[in-house]
Amino acid sequence: MSDLLTNHTLKYLFVSAGGSVLAVITMGIYSTLLFTSTLAFVLLVCCVDHSCIHTWAFLMQMLWQTFWHLLIQYREYYLHEPVSIRLFLAVSTLMLLTQRITSVSLDLQEKRGVLTPSKRQACVTLLPLISYILNFTTLLGGPLGSYGQFITLMEGINLTSPPRPLGVVFLKLMQVLMLEWVRFYLVYFLKYLIHDFNPGILYGILSTWCLGLVLRIQYYSHWKISECLNNAAGFGFWEDSSGDYFSKWSGLSDGDFWTTEASICMSQFTRRWNATTASWLRRLVYARHKHFPLFMCFGFSLWWHGLHLGHFVGFFTWAATVKADHHIHRNLFPNITPTQRKIYTFVNWINTQMVVTCIVIAVEFRNLSGLNLLSKTYIGLFPLKNFFFLKRKQQFRFAKFQLNDT
Repeated sequence: MSDLLTNHTLKYLFVSAGGSVLAVITMGIYSTLLFTSTLAFVLLVCCVDHSCIHTWAFLMQMLWQTFWHLLIQYREYYLHEPVSIRLFLAVSTLMLLTQRITSVSLDLQEKRGVLTPSKRQACVTLLPLISYILNFTTLLGGPLGSYGQFITLMEGINLTSPPRPLGVVFLKLMQVLMLEWVRFYLVYFLKYLIHDFNPGILYGILSTWCLGLVLRIQYYSHWKISECLNNAAGFGFWEDSSGDYFSKWSGLSDGDFWTTEASICMSQFTRRWNATTASWLRRLVYARHKHFPLFMCFGFSLWWHGLHLGHFVGFFTWAATVKADHHIHRNLFPNITPTQRKIYTFVNWINTQMVVTCIVIAVEFRNLSGLNLLSKTYIGLFPLKNFFFLKRKQQFRFAKFQLNDT
């Protein structure tokens, strides 16, 4: 029994030490941001009653993260000073720590966790927690897995261990190479074929859509590499009855290029894009608010991402277009013929691509430069069309309410 305990302890020490070394190498002095959050949360677990620990953990982590986001904005926009890439990386990683810390605090508050810290068991219970937060396989890029899944794999609780993932990892790396090949030629198209900018509307919309796709492919490649790293460590394996070996290693995936980009409506795209973060937002915000849960969810996402001007425009555009999409699909789709549904699907896919392009450019550029680009290329008319439908929905509800009163 003591040998087994020692073996598990060594595993946790290896994972947490690997994450700590990775943080110091990549972030330098700014790695203290992560260590401060980890230490503060460990103290909360030891000292605060679990019935209210989530509130404390949530406020502590979000205030700490927001301080650094605002400091970056102050140095960028007010002092006009260059910001260290190490600081950007540390704050980005701090956002991922916020996901893991709030997930564990929710588990504890909802009595789903296995943490019962005491002075006698402090090493046994807190070392796995530190390892989960500083896990080197998820430190720089997710995806978000549950604490329970982490413990299950590390301690070998399952009777059947996952098979070797080398073949799956190789195939996923080939997907990354293909995505980077597509991105390379899109960048080539944008740099060398559009240097003489044609003022035509369609030409401008096409070039902006290509730019948005380049930005999205960067995310897909990053997610797929992170998924490969986790699969190589044994994370993300699903035990089910299906015979598809490849799909069994997709338990920790933030999004597949073909599946996500084939989304025919904004609500479908939203569920598929950055899937583990979307699940975290549903649990943390959407499911816990009865009033305006959609806008509360996107409003928190805006806060979590850093409160830049482009974030305000991007996330509230996203929320409004998802709301409009629900209204359009519920009222229009059941009343059209099969042929019209095919046309509707195609047109809605184009609309989804254009709206997503506007959102990605606004969020990624963060400032007025992205908004100026959208206004010059007329692609911003696509979200406005969705806003028009949403406004008509509100007017219809108001008219119906007045009619019922009379």
